[in-house]
Amino acid sequence: MSDARPILFFDSGVGGLSIAGPARRVLPTAPFVYVADSAGFPYGEKTEAEIAGRVPALLGRLAERYRPRLIVIACNTASTIALPAVRAALDLPVVGTVPAIKPAAAMTETRVIGVLGTRATVRQAYVDDLAARFAGDCRVIRHGSAELVELAEAKLRGESVSPASFAAVLDGLFGQEGGEHVDVIVNACTHFPLVEAELAAAAPRPVRFVDGGPGIARRIAFLTEGQDWPESPGDGVAVFTHLGEREQALAPGLAARGFTRIEAL
Repeated sequence: MSDARPILFFDSGVGGLSIAGPARRVLPTAPFVYVADSAGFPYGEKTEAEIAGRVPALLGRLAERYRPRLIVIACNTASTIALPAVRAALDLPVVGTVPAIKPAAAMTETRVIGVLGTRATVRQAYVDDLAARFAGDCRVIRHGSAELVELAEAKLRGESVSPASFAAVLDGLFGQEGGEHVDVIVNACTHFPLVEAELAAAAPRPVRFVDGGPGIARRIAFLTEGQDWPESPGDGVAVFTHLGEREQALAPGLAARGFTRIEAL
């Protein structure tokens, strides 16, 4: 018998699609539900207390409604703040998303790493811990950007995005002391891989980008190993906590990624 329980991906916006994509390549027939907390968007500008109170309660409602076999918090900000509370509240596997500092440390030749994230993520002590554990011999330069989140959302809505906007974001990283030596950038917000091509084109010199998507896909595959799946994934479901014109404008981009049904929570 096939098991129709979905994998549920959760983010404040569309950034988690950069996590769902690699997972789809690993598990091509798995049913997916993608949830964007559009009523709370953007998380990167909220306080830790707001996120810690909002995310566990919301995921509890979603678990009751969709009965997933596994939840992926496909958001660095929500993961670094609320992951322990969510795991304590829910009786099912919960996978978080953390900045890919460990693989970046293995890639860098200059031993100077850039971390691009939201302001809420880059200031977390969790990032300090990752840098100390996995990049102790590296200089880790951070920059938080709310604008880059909006640029990724605009791109998926089919809107034009200015190359100068990406150059300005990168200047916040390269313009810091030692920034001229950065050769690897960690996309520490799941929105940012969606505009990686634009970032690479705007960079003043060649740099490599790394994110957690492939590693999370492997983790999902490990946790669901041996489980039954449908013969085909069916229609992916995209869920919004607020469904207005901005969210409806995302429909073509979501459909191109397999999420052909849109619902409001």
